[in-house]
Amino acid sequence: MTEETVTSSEGSPQTPACRRLVGRTAVITGAGSGIGLATARRLAAEGAHVVCGDIDETAGKKAAEEVGGTFVKVDVTDAEQVEALFKTAYDTYGSVDVAFNNAGISPPDDDSILDTGLEAWKRVQEVNLTSVYLCCKAAIPYMRRQGKGSIINTASFVARMGAATSQISYTASKGGVLAMSRELGVQFAREGIRVNALCPGPVNTPLLQELFAKDPERAARRLVHIPVGRFAEAEELAAAVAFLASDDSSFVNATDFLVDGGISGAYVTPL
Repeated sequence: MTEETVTSSEGSPQTPACRRLVGRTAVITGAGSGIGLATARRLAAEGAHVVCGDIDETAGKKAAEEVGGTFVKVDVTDAEQVEALFKTAYDTYGSVDVAFNNAGISPPDDDSILDTGLEAWKRVQEVNLTSVYLCCKAAIPYMRRQGKGSIINTASFVARMGAATSQISYTASKGGVLAMSRELGVQFAREGIRVNALCPGPVNTPLLQELFAKDPERAARRLVHIPVGRFAEAEELAAAVAFLASDDSSFVNATDFLVDGGISGAYVTPL
């Protein structure tokens, strides 16, 4: 089995990756940046054909070109565009083996329930939860015909925990992703389809950097609760996705896959 070095977005080498996904087709939403981009790089390094879906045409095309994949511009809240994304994957490469349903938003107007307006609530629910429903609905028929497939839906550690620094719609949407992933994993398990919810802790991505740059106090309040003392890097989440996409996780199904640096297991953290 050959190995290939995975390179981070900063250019530093990561742990060599086994080529576990040779010949498989992986569809990634939100592939233009953050966890999605890191995952596109990782899955391509493991041999997958990568279909990069993103609403940002410039970033999405750049990601697809970098990994030798295919770009599809997609608004993940639009059912027809989501169906076209997965159809393109199948028509181009002949299968849909992995769906990493990762697109999401965390806007500043999503705050305490006392301050978050209905429009902000609905917008976050559409992008973070309804899009996952649409992507799963589009991917599963292809996987059923194949008799196999792995779906990884991006939830969050906040689907498991409460926070006084609330983002009420984000938290609720990620709880919905977790519950939906569990149910789909159970429903389709005997057809060879696994569905898991990836639950990251805070990740050092442009989205988080922008949010915390506007509110350093909010960032400091979060960081103190992480036992390892830092935010995750996108490449660390990509490694988890690669595991869940591969046969190495063949008995991992219908679960919340926490990659949170120990946050959800902590009571008192180290000084």
